Amino acid sequence: MELQVDRERCLGAGMCALTAPELFDQDGEDGLVLLLNGRPGAELHAVARESAWVCPAGAITVVDRARSRRGVPGGPGHRP
Repeated sequence: MELQVDRERCLGAGMCALTAPELFDQDGEDGLVLLLNGRPGAELHAVARESAWVCPAGAITVVDRARSRRGVPGGPGHRP
């Protein structure tokens, strides 16, 4: 799993930092998201996905290459 953030899209709501403080923080100057760990271990995958889900701006992207390769919905090779 890889996490990506789009600081230009971020609204500074802080939901990511509240949900997963081990992965995200907020910049002290502008309040925007800071990615602390872009490649979390398996024990943090669930909270990483939750953080992306709760972000009101959609500024967090979860890239899960293993799931995409297996044809998970929305991934390459997925067939409904």
